[in-house]
Amino acid sequence: MQYRRLGRAGMVLSEVGLGSWLTYGGGVAEDTAAQCILTAYDHGVNFFDTANAYIRGEAEKVVGKVLRELPRDTFVLATKLYFPMREGANASGLSRKHIREQCDASLRRLGMDYIDLYQCHRWDANTPVEETILALEDLVRAGKILYYGVSEWSALQIQQGLNVAQSRGFYGMVSNQPCYNMLARGIEHELVPMCEKAGVGQVVYSPLAQGVLTGKYLPGQAPPEGTRAVDPKQNIFLAGRELMHDTTLEKVQRLKPIAEKVGLTMGQLALAWILRLPNITSVIIGASRPEQIKENVAASGVILPSEILEEIETALGG
Repeated sequence: MQYRRLGRAGMVLSEVGLGSWLTYGGGVAEDTAAQCILTAYDHGVNFFDTANAYIRGEAEKVVGKVLRELPRDTFVLATKLYFPMREGANASGLSRKHIREQCDASLRRLGMDYIDLYQCHRWDANTPVEETILALEDLVRAGKILYYGVSEWSALQIQQGLNVAQSRGFYGMVSNQPCYNMLARGIEHELVPMCEKAGVGQVVYSPLAQGVLTGKYLPGQAPPEGTRAVDPKQNIFLAGRELMHDTTLEKVQRLKPIAEKVGLTMGQLALAWILRLPNITSVIIGASRPEQIKENVAASGVILPSEILEEIETALGG
C-alpha cells in the first residue's frame, strides 16, 4: 500500500480507503462488515470513511465498533454531516447548532474521543459559510476533530470557505470528497486545479461507478445474482440509471482488453486511472466481501504508461 498526504496537511492516507455508503449497518451483515474492515486494515488501508446519514447512524456504529479494537494512532477515521437525522427544525444543514450536536452524536456512535477528518456532506445555502467555518474551527480547538473538509462542494464554494479561514488566520479545510471515476469526470477542469493550488486533497467516492467499471454488468443481459444492481438495499442509485444503459456498458467492455494488456483487473485499472492525478489522495471503495478488498488494494502504486492512458481515453470516447 502506498500513502499520500491529504492536500497540504501533514496527515497521510492510504491510496485506497474503505467507505461504508449503502453497505455497513444495513446492506451487509455486521460480521461480514467487520471482516471487510479488518481485511482492509491488514492490507495497509488506514483510511476509513463513513457519515452520520449512512443508514441513520448505523454505519458509524458498525465502523466504530470494529475500529475501536485497533490502535487509535494507526487509522484515519472520517465522517460527515449535513443531512437530517431526525424530523423538525434545526435537524439538518451546517449551522453552528447542527454541527456541534451532530459531531457529539457521531462521537458517541463511533465510540471515539475525536474524529480525524470531519466533512460537510453538502453545501448549505441557508447558512452563511462564515458560520460553518467558525463552528468547525471551534471543534478543532476543542479537540473533537483534527481536520475538516467538504463533500460535493463546487470550486467557488470551496474557495469561499478557504477565504473565510484565511481572513481569520485559520488553517482551513484540507479535503473535498467528490464523485469521480472514468464515467463521471466533472471535477477535472475547474475543481481539481483550484484545489491543487489551494492544498485541498480529493478523497473520491464511487471510483468504480458502483461496480459498473468492474465489467460485471454486460450489455443486453440481466445483472448477475448477488450483485448490487439486484439488491434493493444497495441499488437505489444504480437501478434504472444511465450507468446501467447498454451504451455505457458497451463503453466499459472496451476497457477489458486494455486491462488485460497491463495485467490488471478492470477494477484495478479504474482505480489506478484515478490515482494518476496527484491531487487525488485516496479512492474510497465499497466492499461487501473481503475478496473485493484484496483485489482493489492491489491498484495502489500502479503507474499506467502514457500509451495506456491514451487507449483508455479512446475507449471512453465512443
